[in-house]
Amino acid sequence: MKKKTYSQLRSARWFEPDDLRSFGHRSRAMQMGLSREDWDGKPVIAILNTWSELQPCHMHFKDRVEFVKKGVLQAGGMPVEIPVHALGEQLLKPTAMLYRNMVAMEVEEVLRSHPVDGAVLMGGCDKSTPALVMGAVSMGLPFIYLPAGPMLRGNYAGKVLGSGADAWKYWDERRAGHISKEEWQGVEGGIARSYGHCMTMGTASTMTAIAEGFGLCLPGASSIPAPDVNHQRMSADCGRRIVDMVWEDLTPDQIITEASTQNAVTVAMATGCSTNAIIHLIAMARRAGVPLGLDDLDAIGRTTPVLANIRPSGKDYLMEDFFYAGGLPALMAELGDKLDRRVLTVTGQSLGKNIENAQNYNSDVIRPLENPVYHEGSLAVLKGNLAPDGAVIKPAAMDAKFRVHRGPALVANSYAEMKAIIDDADADITADHVLILRNAGPQGGPGMPEWGMIPMPLKLLNEGHRDMVRLSDARMSGTSYGACILHVAPEAYVGGPLALIETGDIIVLDVPNRRLDVELSDAELARRRANWQQPEPRYARGYGWVFLKHIEQADKGCDFDFLKTEFGAPVSEPEIN
Repeated sequence: MKKKTYSQLRSARWFEPDDLRSFGHRSRAMQMGLSREDWDGKPVIAILNTWSELQPCHMHFKDRVEFVKKGVLQAGGMPVEIPVHALGEQLLKPTAMLYRNMVAMEVEEVLRSHPVDGAVLMGGCDKSTPALVMGAVSMGLPFIYLPAGPMLRGNYAGKVLGSGADAWKYWDERRAGHISKEEWQGVEGGIARSYGHCMTMGTASTMTAIAEGFGLCLPGASSIPAPDVNHQRMSADCGRRIVDMVWEDLTPDQIITEASTQNAVTVAMATGCSTNAIIHLIAMARRAGVPLGLDDLDAIGRTTPVLANIRPSGKDYLMEDFFYAGGLPALMAELGDKLDRRVLTVTGQSLGKNIENAQNYNSDVIRPLENPVYHEGSLAVLKGNLAPDGAVIKPAAMDAKFRVHRGPALVANSYAEMKAIIDDADADITADHVLILRNAGPQGGPGMPEWGMIPMPLKLLNEGHRDMVRLSDARMSGTSYGACILHVAPEAYVGGPLALIETGDIIVLDVPNRRLDVELSDAELARRRANWQQPEPRYARGYGWVFLKHIEQADKGCDFDFLKTEFGAPVSEPEIN
């Protein structure tokens, strides 16, 4: 049902008035080959395309944007494609996380400064989903999220390969001398067989599932494999639907609420989500004015079992199998009353209406509540004198024997130091040690790189070990696994307790009781703090300097302090003079 007339659209402010300035807008539009019939009486839809020749996950977006445009035209809108910086974790260094907030700012300002009425956000790889959503939420225009979709399952020598997870596994075996260079190269050529993002339940699949859990995607959109023709049809559907959303004035504040945020967190936990989900969920929710915190996430995690039997938390399947089993709608249906089905979604209907006909076609891929992959949610939040503001671990993807562990610390102050330890076949290390990497957090990294999945030390690999407790203020890829404690806050670089740990200190991990401690007295920690010195700044100018001045810690979502919803008044519409 239309709530707006043409004259009430944002774009009409640019094109409708009979004045000199609008004359300029119309004449320059005509310079591009457009005519009045293109915009008159129609909403202008921005298609934010994160395609790049250095972004393998989004290589198909050149094609998909044409389907979005087709859908917009079919629904009576005017499509305009606007390129936005592509965030890909594979080739962008030191980490795409360094630039998530920059892209969020770009999205917000691109939408605000142009004559557009609604947006289709095209993303998928790890940081692109939160960046696009955060910026669009802050702008407040109607938008719909179009997920890139997972790639096809990998294959080598008759074995199914999963993104990331099998890379870590085979690299350990390569370092241990159990597979040849030729076999390693075979895995290298078979693990990524098509366009699309990682097909494990890594950060990319996690974040697109979260977007759908919020109600920001069309039903089932996050599960469709990128090469599947259903993905093309879904893209056109997004184009048609956003036009109606503009006329309906269906803005993100009606969709991202406390209830839909709880749904998104529940969906994340039930999928066996990436540890990165915690940082991005907090940032996305707070942009919408929902005060989500670590304790909220942990509380939902304690009561939400993992239902998706997808690697790395699951053992057997990948995202292609998840799609064939019914995809995210089927998983949400299995969650039953753990979700609030009354919430509004981009379809203009409730979540309950969207999933009322969802079916689970394979109960081993998507488990029922009575037969979960893991009895609690994928993630657990730890606190203690080593992490006063919290740390994160993924109990579903680690050796169960390490969920309660006490062992001596072995400290590396940099990635180079850590690499020297893990590559030393004679290192003074045992499987009881807790290997610590510090100065790799939001400021220390900088940008909190995915260094937290610390490879197993060569000495332990040679002894037959495949897991140990590893601890850092970094992140890790959502495709990773193992007893890795991450996101320790405050980070070492700003003087958090992690900065005070010395090799030989006893670290105590207790996942069931959500504790992470070092066996040191308050007095000893205070003595060490008095002798601690702040490291040199990572940047003296440019974007990096701004980043270090304004980045928040991991427990607050690593957003810029000046971009939070509660910071100052909303930004007004631009003057047109």
